Amino acid sequence: MVPRNKSFRPKYRNGFFYCLKEVYKLENIKIKGIYKHFKGDYYLVEDVAIHTETNEKIVIYRSLYGEGILYARPINMFLSEVDHEKYPNIKQKEKFELQKIESKNKYKG
Repeated sequence: MVPRNKSFRPKYRNGFFYCLKEVYKLENIKIKGIYKHFKGDYYLVEDVAIHTETNEKIVIYRSLYGEGILYARPINMFLSEVDHEKYPNIKQKEKFELQKIESKNKYKG
């Protein structure tokens, strides 16, 4: 549970959202980053929101297939690991894995 600290403000630096979890472990989410779900689909993280009643951090992300539906998921669920007992054939460690996508064009500017 996130402490109900009204002065809590998330930190956003260098394209990453930094937050403290209940055990004070530093974790990050790449805003505008593309993540692969362990079942194979891709999503764009739009932002991280704060729940108005609980101060819980919520990841706002959009599917990169179909109609581009917007989703919301608590940050601890977004960053959680795959249940390999339930999904023994999945190689991916986290439910959502940040993708490193490089340009095919090498611009000089």
